[in-house]
Amino acid sequence: MAVENQAPIAKEGYIFIAIGVVATALSAVFLSQGLTIFLALLSFFCLWFFRDPKRKVPQDEGFVVSPADGLIVDISSVQEDRFLKKPAIKVSVFLNVFNVHVNRVPVAGKIVDTFYNAGKFLRANVPKASLDNEQNALLIEMTSGKRIVCIQIAGLIARRIVCRAKKGDLFDRGERFGLIRFGSRTDIFLPPETEMQIKVGDKVKGGETVLGMLR
Repeated sequence: MAVENQAPIAKEGYIFIAIGVVATALSAVFLSQGLTIFLALLSFFCLWFFRDPKRKVPQDEGFVVSPADGLIVDISSVQEDRFLKKPAIKVSVFLNVFNVHVNRVPVAGKIVDTFYNAGKFLRANVPKASLDNEQNALLIEMTSGKRIVCIQIAGLIARRIVCRAKKGDLFDRGERFGLIRFGSRTDIFLPPETEMQIKVGDKVKGGETVLGMLR
């Protein structure tokens, strides 16, 4: 397993944390104690939400790791007609507001294409969210030629999908590619021959938990 070096806070959170700290300091000087305590708690929440801990990424060539922290809410065989246009295994990971929200690439490969769709903001743990909510998809091709799809889906509270990956980019397994702010869902579509290693109800860690194996 490879252990990475990275700042413990996602860079997208710096502005929120800075605003919270400044607002807390100003409130402490000019405003009430109650408001100062509230702003301090809000700042600590932002610090906690945007945490980006190191992960031990499994290095076996066939491993598919979770793209996000959270709870497995769906594993199903589907006909994936939007991107892969073939049968696939769909795995859905629901992230509550207390999970790490940094997204990681499930397999090493090339970003063949990206797809963004503006949509609704339904609760991310309901099945309709996979189709109706705002989302950003990555089509990833492995060196073997096999392709998977990883989709960031906004939720009821989430209002901002951040994706740094662009068409043509090369990523290592478990490498960070973005995040979703304040509650969300991540779907991944795998080849039907994938040997699954998880079940509905399992808690997973992005970049570390093995979802399945491809041979």
